[in-house]
Amino acid sequence: MTDLDWVPASCTLPTGDRPLRVAEWDELFAERLRRVSRPGPLCLRLEVSAGAGVEGRVRDLVERESGCCSFFTFTLTGGPGTLVLEVAVDRVHAPVLDALAARAGALIGAGESR
Repeated sequence: MTDLDWVPASCTLPTGDRPLRVAEWDELFAERLRRVSRPGPLCLRLEVSAGAGVEGRVRDLVERESGCCSFFTFTLTGGPGTLVLEVAVDRVHAPVLDALAARAGALIGAGESR
């Protein structure tokens, strides 16, 4: 999944940095993602297994993503052993959320076999 056509024009991250950012999300999804759900068409819920340094890693990634893609609204909450990251967008950016959900779903648990 290296095609970045789904990244919207409103993203201000320099084009050359986009594959690196996508790789960070991919690594998180492969290593820690346990469940993906869609509570609504404009909301994505990602359940990530917690562990040493994971919450800081997610918060850092979310903060940097918010800086270049201000259309995302991220909410991170914690529970026993699990972090829940909710990602919301406006209607214009629903296709971006769809692409993120598909990418996450394709990578869920991929790192467990390594």
